[in-house]
Amino acid sequence: MKSVSAERLRRLRVLLTLLFTTLNAAGLILLAWLVVQSDSAYGEQLLDGELNRVTSTSARLVQYGDGIVTDYIGKDVLSDQCPQFAVLPGGATPFSPYYSARNCVEVDRAVLDQLATQTVTTNRVLHTYVNDGDARVRTEALRNESGQNIGAVVAWSDARQVAADHQQLVLSVAGGCLVLVAAVALAGHALAGRALRPAAAALEQQEVLLAETAHDLRTPVAALRALAETALRHPDQRAELLPRTVRLAGRMGGIIDGLLVRARLAAGVEQLAIQPVWLDQLVTALVEETPHEGARVTVTAAATKVSADPALLQRAIGNLLDNALRYGKQPDQPAIVHITVAGGRVTVADHGPGIDASLTDDAFDRFSSGGGSSGLGLAIVSWVAQSHGGTLTVYNAEEGGAIFELALPVLRG
Repeated sequence: MKSVSAERLRRLRVLLTLLFTTLNAAGLILLAWLVVQSDSAYGEQLLDGELNRVTSTSARLVQYGDGIVTDYIGKDVLSDQCPQFAVLPGGATPFSPYYSARNCVEVDRAVLDQLATQTVTTNRVLHTYVNDGDARVRTEALRNESGQNIGAVVAWSDARQVAADHQQLVLSVAGGCLVLVAAVALAGHALAGRALRPAAAALEQQEVLLAETAHDLRTPVAALRALAETALRHPDQRAELLPRTVRLAGRMGGIIDGLLVRARLAAGVEQLAIQPVWLDQLVTALVEETPHEGARVTVTAAATKVSADPALLQRAIGNLLDNALRYGKQPDQPAIVHITVAGGRVTVADHGPGIDASLTDDAFDRFSSGGGSSGLGLAIVSWVAQSHGGTLTVYNAEEGGAIFELALPVLRG
């Protein structure tokens, strides 16, 4: 089950992703709208430019006499091309309308007459769509020699291709926006995860610290309670039990200090207190101070000096010894542990069931176990070994039992 803090980090990551995606999506939508509007205006400009060429040229070809003469328009190549156009009456002086020869797009002539009349009346150039947007129309007033509006030149063009191109652009822009929003969401999710990685790492360190504290204090607390209960039941033994109680309390304090140092080292706010350490003396003293509770522990040590943090090293070897005493024994039999110290190596061998070969790779993972060994305790030992440039290996002996070997760099001289 995930912790409350981890769930909050997950929700914060989702919130940051949504915020990042929303802001970028809003910008993309605005940009897409500008592109669509620009393309629409550009399409209308193309149509209006052609229509303006036709209406202005047609207006110059109209002759005025007793009436309007459109004979010259019919002789111009403009009459046989698209866009179509017409010269239509719309003022007080009627005349016969003229329509260009080529039929490019069909438009109701009554609609054209209305637009011509509107242009003559308002004296304004009109641009509009007809046929439900299929045709673009431009109208321009015709003035006689007296300056009166007597008609209008009306030109219209097929707008369906421009509309189809615009629709294709809209679909492309919409599809591109969806793809970009999806990409932005993935990028935002990745960036949010990267930004929250230090917080997640700190949270993991906190949880590991709590787990390691519970693991390392379980045995001393139980022993301290047993000593206190024995002292209560046997007042005559208090003189003997009190020194042991004080030593055990001091050991618990050392464990707590070591855990705090471990946390600070993992967070990068403290350095290892590396110094020359006589490994054989450290192991011998640790074995003497550790209660065996009926187990048989032997030590074979040769003088060897290593560079290490003595507090962390003592804790790591203590975990190996505790692991062997707890799990390195046969059912209903006392534990038999032999420790060898030589050449910068500490070998802890037991006579228990050994470790399953399929689980040896996971034996040093936190919260995992193999063959009864505590994964958390071994994970701490593995971390201490790596932080000192050493290694921790495990294998099964031929005669039975597990062998743990902690190797550290030897200090020469």
